[in-house]
Amino acid sequence: MAPLVKYTTLFINNQWVDAKSGKTFETFSPNDGSVIARVSEGDKADIDLAVSAAKAAFHRNSEWRLLDASARGRLLNKFAELVERDIQYLGELESYNNGMVLGMAVGIVQKSINGARYAASLADKIQGDTIPADGDLFSYTLKQPVGVCGLILPWNAPILMFINKVCTALAAGCTVVVKPAEQTPLTSLALAALLKEAGVPAGVVNVVTGFGPGAGTSLTHHPDVAKISFTGSLEVGKHIQQAAGKTNLKRVTLELGGKSPLVIMNDADLKLAVPFAARGVFGNQGQMCFAASRLFVQSGIYEQFVEEAVEFAKNIKVGNPVDPGVEHGPQIFGPVQSIFKFETLDEVIERANNTNYGLASGIFTNNINNALHFARHVEAGNVWINTYLASTAQTPFGGFKDSGVGREKGIDCVDEYLEVKTVTISLQKEF
Repeated sequence: MAPLVKYTTLFINNQWVDAKSGKTFETFSPNDGSVIARVSEGDKADIDLAVSAAKAAFHRNSEWRLLDASARGRLLNKFAELVERDIQYLGELESYNNGMVLGMAVGIVQKSINGARYAASLADKIQGDTIPADGDLFSYTLKQPVGVCGLILPWNAPILMFINKVCTALAAGCTVVVKPAEQTPLTSLALAALLKEAGVPAGVVNVVTGFGPGAGTSLTHHPDVAKISFTGSLEVGKHIQQAAGKTNLKRVTLELGGKSPLVIMNDADLKLAVPFAARGVFGNQGQMCFAASRLFVQSGIYEQFVEEAVEFAKNIKVGNPVDPGVEHGPQIFGPVQSIFKFETLDEVIERANNTNYGLASGIFTNNINNALHFARHVEAGNVWINTYLASTAQTPFGGFKDSGVGREKGIDCVDEYLEVKTVTISLQKEF
């Protein structure tokens, strides 16, 4: 049974409103192509309204800015409690709109809850330094929120991306305008309702559904937006980076996917390596930025590995994502894993690095020297050893080269949403 769709209009200043143009667009179920709902199609006029609300909420004398840092943390923890209360509904809605296998969707909501609680724990840990400046000077730094942030989400994991980005920005004290992917707008609207229920003041969080050329472009070009955080394709990421410098010098965080290498050494435990390698590319129907799409297997075990990998793939159950036992739901594009043979570790490191991407990588080996040598020299923001896809709220996530700029998650993620202000005082000596 399909979950109830509760929200289909824009969320601006803690109010549910239609798009100024009155336009709507259809959102579909990837499983059967049926229309789920018609959603408001926001464009420049709606972005202007949302940014105005976020700017007012960021004013120095606003309810939000006068809130203690620990109170921000409590709000985020309350939000996490509400997400946990609705975990089954949110997982079902994500699966319905995104096509993700239901069990995985519920699991990702749980991971998102962990992320929200981690961000909440950072809210009152933001602090500057005192500096031993030369001369008769006393200096210290303040870390302060950058301002209004535009958060642009991908379609492949909307709940995870919404919570990671929004909760980090709010922990820093920023206000936000969220633009969900047009393919998967429903869970972002449901989460906005939970933020309101948690007590987040009006204007702090706004959600404008719509398309890239209308809502997305208007957000990236808006002069009152201080930062853009985008997860998606390299092509769009480059456009966003260029747009960010046209009206003002916006900060930009970009996570743009990859062509990630996974290396299997001769001494690897195949009972471990084969399932991880398969799930590393077939998980979430292959619709993952860090999918292990380039698999390198050392020559001594190559034939055996390929045989076992093919057999494992044949046994993956494909079907309706809400049916029990289904591991692989509907696709937007199909996952492909190339399995290459290599001889030496140094050779495979060169081949692994032979790409303009550098998001993720992995190696399976029982030789710690080989593992650490690979970790040191592979050009990727994430390196997994004898595992793959192991990402938690505490671990920074981001890429090298064309895979992006900046990091999300981890203890330093909040710095992406802060400015550093230096205060220097002249200390006059008495004579």
